[in-house]
Amino acid sequence: MTKEIKTEILINARPESVWAILTAFDQYPDWNPFIKSIKGDGTVGNRLVVRIEPPEAKSMTFKPRVLAFEANKEFRWIGNLLFSGLFDGEHKFELIDHGNGTTTLIQSEHFKGILVSLFAKQLDNNTRRGFMEMNAKLKELAERN
Repeated sequence: MTKEIKTEILINARPESVWAILTAFDQYPDWNPFIKSIKGDGTVGNRLVVRIEPPEAKSMTFKPRVLAFEANKEFRWIGNLLFSGLFDGEHKFELIDHGNGTTTLIQSEHFKGILVSLFAKQLDNNTRRGFMEMNAKLKELAERN
């Protein structure tokens, strides 16, 4: 089974400003309502330690591998529950530069594995809400700077 969650928001700031906030991992506890911490280096191939707290759901810590880290454009990782094929998630932050001082942030995750159907309702509700809350807070910070 597979499932995708995709959210997007228009931010009145240049991609460089959005990227600076998105990649300042040490600042996440101060502002991010969904991803409470990221520890590690964003270099492709590296493992991160990520802790998420979806609204009205249990927090979870996992160790995804960085798949893409292209400044001002894309940050993507893949993580799994226990082992690959059980419940895998490929998370992506994509920045679209409109060339007029605005940026669209697309935050998405593609889930696959035998346990996806078991978590489908939580993904549609809690996880999607977490993405939207994070997007809104990132927009607020980027537009304030």
